[in-house]
Amino acid sequence: MAGRIAFQGELGAYSHQACAQARPDFTPVPCTTFEDVVEMTRSGEVDLGMLAVENSTYGRVADVHSLLPKAGLHIVDEAFVRVHVNLLGVPGARLDQVREAHGHVVILPQCALFLREHGIKGVVSSDNARAARETAEAANPARAALASELAAEIYGLDVLARHIEDQANNTTRFLVMSRSPDHSRRADQMITTFTFRVRNIPAALYKALGGFATNGVNMTKLESYMVGGSFTATEFYADIEGHPDDAHVARALEELGYFTTQLNILGVYPADRQRD
Repeated sequence: MAGRIAFQGELGAYSHQACAQARPDFTPVPCTTFEDVVEMTRSGEVDLGMLAVENSTYGRVADVHSLLPKAGLHIVDEAFVRVHVNLLGVPGARLDQVREAHGHVVILPQCALFLREHGIKGVVSSDNARAARETAEAANPARAALASELAAEIYGLDVLARHIEDQANNTTRFLVMSRSPDHSRRADQMITTFTFRVRNIPAALYKALGGFATNGVNMTKLESYMVGGSFTATEFYADIEGHPDDAHVARALEELGYFTTQLNILGVYPADRQRD
């Protein structure tokens, strides 16, 4: 029997779209915050959690990156969702009537050119789907929402302008989180995600990363974070191509261990087909 998957936002959010794409047989469960998604998953109230981690236009979702290392959950899949931003208005409204467009702080920069060209003011909302719902409730033709066509269907809104994102390849990457790890080799191309802290010695980061270069391991992401509010303690978050059982990956991780005080694998999972 299919399970339940939690996501941040209301029904019709892009995270809801990600759930439908990655786990179509699961029941989507909306949550107010990313923390709620993590807690519901950790407590067993839902089976999986869906977290947005980065957008090709906006960049990383900082809240989620800070949550991942301490969430106590494991990444079991990734999903790349093509984000089509639409301007949604109340039935019968016209584009030239719109004065305000409400949307999440992440989505506003993704369609800044369109808003500027049409003299529309962007207004921050906690969630795109919520913006759509509140636009429907306001019944004001001067107010619109920036959201998915799924949200338009759910809340009975008209699509006043379709696919208004500035970048034609606008895509958001999501991670599917579980209480239990799954490091099985489920595809030819696997991704390994981990965090680490380097030893407090000169050139430690340079030496720690050297093993990936010498062993031919492609590192697709490297992020740094302050630890405990200290300017001298830094944790790194990394994605690499390959599985820890691959000989060249195992050698690189072994070499990394010589120069780190902490290494934590967050997940080993198939690369999404849209990654390339």
